[in-house]
Amino acid sequence: MIGTLKKFFDFCGEENKKKFYAAILLSVFAALIQAMRVPAAYLVIKNLLAGTLSAKVAWQACGMILISVILSSLIAMKTTMLQTEAGYRAACNKRIEIAEHLRYVPMGYFNAQGLGRVASVATNTMENLSNLGSRVVMMVSKGYLTTAVILLFMFFFDWRVALIGLAGVMLFLLLSSVQQTAVRNQNADKIAADENLVSKVLEYVQGIAEVKAFNLSGSRITEVYEAADRVAGAAFALEKPAVIFSFLQNLISKLSGVAITLASIWFCLTGSMELATAVMMIVCAFMIFESLDMAGSFSTLLRSVDICVDKGNEALATPTMKLEGEKHVPAGHTLVVRDVSFSYDRRKVIDDVSLTIPEKKSTALVGPSGGGKTTLSQLLARFWDVDEGSITLDGLDIRNYDYDSLMKNFAFVFQNVYLFSDTIANNIAFGRPGASREEIIEAAKKACCHEFISRLPDGYDTLIGEGGASLSGGERQRISIARAIMKDAPIIILDEATANVDPENEDKLVHAIEALTKEKTVVMIAHRLKTVRHADQIAVISNGRIVQRGTHEELIAQEGIYRQFIQDRRHAVSWKIAGHA
Repeated sequence: MIGTLKKFFDFCGEENKKKFYAAILLSVFAALIQAMRVPAAYLVIKNLLAGTLSAKVAWQACGMILISVILSSLIAMKTTMLQTEAGYRAACNKRIEIAEHLRYVPMGYFNAQGLGRVASVATNTMENLSNLGSRVVMMVSKGYLTTAVILLFMFFFDWRVALIGLAGVMLFLLLSSVQQTAVRNQNADKIAADENLVSKVLEYVQGIAEVKAFNLSGSRITEVYEAADRVAGAAFALEKPAVIFSFLQNLISKLSGVAITLASIWFCLTGSMELATAVMMIVCAFMIFESLDMAGSFSTLLRSVDICVDKGNEALATPTMKLEGEKHVPAGHTLVVRDVSFSYDRRKVIDDVSLTIPEKKSTALVGPSGGGKTTLSQLLARFWDVDEGSITLDGLDIRNYDYDSLMKNFAFVFQNVYLFSDTIANNIAFGRPGASREEIIEAAKKACCHEFISRLPDGYDTLIGEGGASLSGGERQRISIARAIMKDAPIIILDEATANVDPENEDKLVHAIEALTKEKTVVMIAHRLKTVRHADQIAVISNGRIVQRGTHEELIAQEGIYRQFIQDRRHAVSWKIAGHA
């Protein structure tokens, strides 16, 4: 238990740890103040039994109890404020810290762990810690501290009865420790089930169009149902031992109270204890085990807190790429790929590739699907670190750049555009935070999207749905190009930027891309002839290797993948549905 509490406080950070410690210190003070009721009651009982109870004594006792109630209530309010502020602030800081950390992990982490797991840690796990976790920690701490203070008072009145109370407390703590061990696996299963449910729901919602189009609702919704059932089962499996142990703990506390009561009566009857002291011991028995029951009812959840902290630390401990390096501003922007190999797990995707990408020239990567084009383009921007070989920018290995300094040199337009649930203006300004409205509009005009933005109800202040769901594919692409124009990076990577665009929008996209790539070093992945034929050089990639390289005219004159690629595209363009007579 102590280890879990320390781990939780350390996880929350120094500033929030101090607030939790202050809350615990106040809880100790509150326990002492609450314990004032014991001598107040003792004063009344002793005088009552002796026949010397006066109004003065009664008012003194009432005053002590009143002060105890008022001060303990004020302290409880302050303690709650401290623990609530510390809990929510800690969760906020950790969410930001995890988000910042994930910026620098290899992209393979997201492929391996899945979006559901990442989302679950940032949402469910942190929410549990900010709300449930802080409450559990404080209630357990407060319960045990109050118990310790009352035990101390009992030793002051009669050490023999206090020893019985101490034995009951130790037995209670032993059972609590066994409980923590017993629910270890159930807690882990519950958190894993939560992660799986988040993953399945995200998958279902993101693929809802395909589910409807192919009538897959039966199989897909079944997976969501099964994930929800698993959560319910894991929750019940967690509650079952908790109920059993809570019953046993409650039984121990009640039997310990009975033992204290019987011992006090026995000592009183044998003349070794005053009647007033015996009555006080019985009162203390109720107080001590009330506090202990409160701590015990929450202690079951300490293991959940422990696992949540472990999940947060696991996310923060994910190995990142080397971030430190030279804050180098390259004089030129030629990229040189030299003998590069790269694997996903054990599957080699890039195999001994060498390629020079000249500054302010366009390089097209073409080839069969799955050949390694996208992976190579992402290696250029250091989404992953290469396994073998090197990639240099202006003669310096990109691994020796400070990571943020390196990323300033790249802008991206992906096939699947992601826009944030925010205004169009803020989505465009994402490429350069703090940009003026005039600069945003200028970028939008270059990207050929000013016209359709102006027709929207609130223009540039129009809120778009998450992922840009309220816009067409071509509109999302042009906004992403405006975002890249706003960044004004010297190297542009285009990954199938016009692949899923209708003919009506294609011409506008081509003009937008021309505005984006003017006087830039360009790496493009494309399957359309009109996109690649004017590239300064074309690299044909198949099975992770560059099998052809040259200009369109040079490659079309050669037997090989590229000429077949062009012929297939021409055949597809000329294909028509035969008419009926």
